[in-house]
Amino acid sequence: MNTVPPSIPRPLVRANQWVIVLSVLFSLVTGGYWIMAVPLIAGLMGIVFDFNPIMRAAKGFLKKKPSEYIPEDKAQQKFNQLLAVLFLLIAFISHLLHWTLLAYAASAMVGLAAFIAILGFCIGCFIHYQWSQFRYHNRKHD
Repeated sequence: MNTVPPSIPRPLVRANQWVIVLSVLFSLVTGGYWIMAVPLIAGLMGIVFDFNPIMRAAKGFLKKKPSEYIPEDKAQQKFNQLLAVLFLLIAFISHLLHWTLLAYAASAMVGLAAFIAILGFCIGCFIHYQWSQFRYHNRKHD
């Protein structure tokens, strides 16, 4: 029986995070908000079809077997991807509607969250943990 939860090699997660960071930076610097569609569509595909083309492309650059890299929990990464997609979608739609303040705020939030995750602190993981604790304590008191 397999007791190890499904995981994703860390370099693939990092590649996805870098694409988010760079697309947000590019869109903020140039005004080319359409570039955020790349991580948005890739993230949606990852959530809906369990196939992220960014991670699939990055997999070709791995020098070792995927199992030899530090694993990232797949369920946690799916939650993080859901948050990223939500903020990318808000930013993208806001740009289309010329809601500049919301577009910049959502872009900055997802870009900063991805960059902070690259540096080692996962904001999505923290939110997921706090949400789990909140749900646990609410069930306990029922």
